[in-house]
Amino acid sequence: MSGNTLGRLFCVTSFGESHGPAIGGVVDGCPPGLELSEADIQPALDRRRPGTSRHVTQRQEPDQVRILSGVFEGRTTGTPIALLIDNQDARSKDYANLLDTFRPGHADYAYWRKYGARDPRGGGRSSARLTAVTVAAAAIACKWLAEHHQLRIRGWMAQLGPIEIPFEGWEHVATNPFFAPNATIVPRLEQYMDELRRSGDSVGARINLVAEPVPAGWGEPVFDRLDADIAHAMMGINAVKGVEIGAGFGSITQLGSQHGDELTPDGFLSNHAGGVLGGISTGQPVTVSLALKPTSSIRLPRRSIDRTGTPTVVRTEGRHDPCVGIRATPIAEAMLALVLMDHALRHRAQNTGVGPALPPIPGTAP
Repeated sequence: MSGNTLGRLFCVTSFGESHGPAIGGVVDGCPPGLELSEADIQPALDRRRPGTSRHVTQRQEPDQVRILSGVFEGRTTGTPIALLIDNQDARSKDYANLLDTFRPGHADYAYWRKYGARDPRGGGRSSARLTAVTVAAAAIACKWLAEHHQLRIRGWMAQLGPIEIPFEGWEHVATNPFFAPNATIVPRLEQYMDELRRSGDSVGARINLVAEPVPAGWGEPVFDRLDADIAHAMMGINAVKGVEIGAGFGSITQLGSQHGDELTPDGFLSNHAGGVLGGISTGQPVTVSLALKPTSSIRLPRRSIDRTGTPTVVRTEGRHDPCVGIRATPIAEAMLALVLMDHALRHRAQNTGVGPALPPIPGTAP
């Protein structure tokens, strides 16, 4: 009921607050025998951590992960894997003026109405700091999926505010702080962010994802559809306000003769469905796109109220991402990995050895 766990068979529960002593999580349901150490998880955390460029929050967190349980002699045991990440650079004094007021667009007001109390330091439980736990847990899922299905999940920034980013190649994504698949546009992105940071404002972004090869048959009908679970998980990422699978909102203007992915003996002719039909994977790449809102914590004065309902003006000081989308690519990849891992185990539990005699369509995963 408390809403801190994701998954049915591969279950991830997170705990902690942005400015508490530590954040962490428990991964329950990881199959035994997977070779695992902190070195398998740390690179994913390093991609997500703050302070990596001038365009993101300058909070300096090493995000060193510790595995506390569930691994013996270098391999998973099948029991819960506990992960812990210490908070080392919290500056709680920056939030002293927010105890009795609410930042417009932030979760402050909603948390207070629900619980009657909240931790204002860095956003507390609603902080994007908690996505480090998601990324750490997903590193385990990614390793298992790669070993058992050669599955790889990759993401990129497709738009920063008003600037659309044409896709040039995967080789560019790891070479710039935006995860942009286009080297020539990076100077323009940097100039835009420098101007935005000086203005004290923030902006949103679009992140695209692709997972392949995803075997055909993953997902459940009706309520546990693969695409529904993906959308559910993606909306659990801080600042995500929109999720598209495949053509997404673009399908509004498509005709049925355009949108339906035709099949031939040589494979599908398109992938407007994003690799999912009827809630079940088709063997095509699973494609997802996310819309992230502008950061709510900005330096510009904004009208609000205090806990007594009295009008006030809020200015948020401290260290914040002027665009949360800049660090969102590893987080979005992680969420997709957790959903695919859960459905991989669910499919294995129900359908091992089951499948039609018809060979898979070329260009799709069996």
